[in-house]
Amino acid sequence: MKTDITQTLVDEHGLILRMVALLEKNAPRTAEGHYLQWQFYLDGIDFIRQYADRFHHAKEEDILFKALIDNGMPKEHSPVAAMLMEHDQGRSFVRAMESAVHEAQAGLTDNYQIIADNALGYAVLLRDHISKEDDILYPLAERVIPETMRTGILLGYKDAEEQVSPEFGERYQAIVKQYEQEL
Repeated sequence: MKTDITQTLVDEHGLILRMVALLEKNAPRTAEGHYLQWQFYLDGIDFIRQYADRFHHAKEEDILFKALIDNGMPKEHSPVAAMLMEHDQGRSFVRAMESAVHEAQAGLTDNYQIIADNALGYAVLLRDHISKEDDILYPLAERVIPETMRTGILLGYKDAEEQVSPEFGERYQAIVKQYEQEL
């Protein structure tokens, strides 16, 4: 029996998709001027940068994707290259959303639509991105990564998890739950 090397990442996608759902619900309300809770967006940006990007994407980019390349997948013009490009696109949406939120906090009401557009752009990108990973790339990885590489991948995940405080995951779960309860 093969050691599962992607379940941890799939599980993390669950929390990320919960934040995506919150962005999808709140962004249209912000565009209409009905939801002006800037702290939600600042918390969402922090969640995306720290949990989704620094914690989750780092495991993918530095461990799983590297293992796929080391196992023979081309670095360019490959599923890995496409996923890396989408990670960068997500970061662009987050930077633009953050800039617009700060401007809105300073009183620029013209930015409501910009906040919403970037939040929804990120949400659409991430839903599609996670679907490709969960339904295509991860099953491919499970098929092609040999057992001899799997322990190293899992140890890499463990090392990444040890780089954050024990409360790290709980903190971001609590943030998502708090905003879910507001709806």
